[in-house]
Amino acid sequence: MSKYILVTSGVCSSLGKGVASASLGSLLECSGLKISMIKCDPYINLDAGNISPFQHGEVYVTEDGTETDLDLGNFSRFTSVNVTGENCITIGKIYNQVIQNERAGKYNGRTVQVIPHITDEIKRNILNSGSRSGADVVIVEIGGTVGDIESIPYLEATRQLINELGKNEVCTIHITLVPIITGGELKTKPTQHSVKQLQESGIQPDILLCRTKDMLDAHLRKKLALFCNVPSDAVFASVDVQKSVYELPVIFHREGLDACVLKKLALTAERCNIRQWTTFLEKLNTSGSKVRIAVVGKKDYLDDCYKSVREALFHAAVTSFGAELIIDKIDAETIEGLRSEKEIAHAFKDSDGIVVPANYGQRGFLGLLVAVKYARENNIPYFGINLGMQLMAIETGRSLCGWQDADSTEFIQNSTHAIISLPEEQAGLSVAGTMKLGAAPVRLVKNTKLAAIYKKTTISERHRNKYTFDSKYTKDMEAHGLVACAVSEPDNRVEAFEWKNHIWGIGVQYHPEFASRPSKPHPLFVSFIAATLGQEQ
Repeated sequence: MSKYILVTSGVCSSLGKGVASASLGSLLECSGLKISMIKCDPYINLDAGNISPFQHGEVYVTEDGTETDLDLGNFSRFTSVNVTGENCITIGKIYNQVIQNERAGKYNGRTVQVIPHITDEIKRNILNSGSRSGADVVIVEIGGTVGDIESIPYLEATRQLINELGKNEVCTIHITLVPIITGGELKTKPTQHSVKQLQESGIQPDILLCRTKDMLDAHLRKKLALFCNVPSDAVFASVDVQKSVYELPVIFHREGLDACVLKKLALTAERCNIRQWTTFLEKLNTSGSKVRIAVVGKKDYLDDCYKSVREALFHAAVTSFGAELIIDKIDAETIEGLRSEKEIAHAFKDSDGIVVPANYGQRGFLGLLVAVKYARENNIPYFGINLGMQLMAIETGRSLCGWQDADSTEFIQNSTHAIISLPEEQAGLSVAGTMKLGAAPVRLVKNTKLAAIYKKTTISERHRNKYTFDSKYTKDMEAHGLVACAVSEPDNRVEAFEWKNHIWGIGVQYHPEFASRPSKPHPLFVSFIAATLGQEQ
């Protein structure tokens, strides 16, 4: 039977609950335990698919095609858990299931209420994850902040689980903020109030994990323990990292967080071997060469908008080459406003490589095209993902084929050269496009750079796209040096392009960034970084 770690947070949002949960999960795996991880989100959306990345960060796509919160990306990067839709629970999904049950008559005419119906459905989802995965430990991250009205059903379900399973079967970790005020004094009062709110929900935390700038001294730990009703050896600090969130597993292990959790759950485990993390940090801290990558996106985009892309670049730079990665955020709309070649060259003058990740909407479209053209004409390593791949075809159509109206029907409907369009539009059908989501097979064309990178002919990668390249333009593209180097199976739609006479110019329809790990960077990102460093792969 699985044991459960329930992670809550208070004071404010964005305390790093996701990476803290994932770091603890990694340590338990390093101790030989099998784990599963769940994110409970309080928003009413069924999934994260329609939430703006400016508000919520990237949409992370699982292999089974579920659009989820970016924290599931953290779960995947820190642990070996193969996350699916079952690992992401939104309150919208819970309410939807309860309403379906009510419509099907499963409640025998009883009044449907938050307690017990909503809370029972939450518990059912959490317990099912443990039984289906066969995990020794299931880590459940409760989204939101204690005190938020949206989090109340989750907290009540948590309280019930603790009582039903027994205290040795559940460990509750509460993450709070210990801020520094003017003068440098650390204040414990926000944590005290947060724990009090949690206690009012009927939950007594077993462990406190305090977000703070520096380590907590013994005096502060005792004070927090006294006022929050936890043992002093169960108060830990989640300090600001120096270079990377991948420092956290090492920090937590040295503090004894994993040992404290194992003791609370009465679990016997192997000696924790964190060599994978110390090795990564050694490479990070002794990095030699520098590589500067321009990531071109929408105006004022947040780092979390392209989180997996940034992390995949970071994994490849550090693990494969011991290089320091510098990412320049380039605003596509600013590039769009540049009028001369000199101005454009100045914008990319320090760039060793250019990445155009997935984007939606027409805003900044011309600026993204400028970035693609600049990389092609100046032989700069270029990596396009999703729209970044589609732009390679549109730019070739406009610049080399002479089709000034080459475009995507995502942006304009009356183009005479709709190079990118919905599959239904290509077949002449007036049917609404459906999103292609999740892992799907891709066949690589022999004797191409892409096939040489993967060292195989068939791969499986995750997708999140509606629009595709219209294959009737394939010969026109190849006549001008843009080679189709991969197709989907079984429908033979173009999945990737590469520039024929170019140092490294590849665009893929799928999302390789979702499969990258610190200890196992994705081969496409490794090859791209190698090209930016001038190294052969």
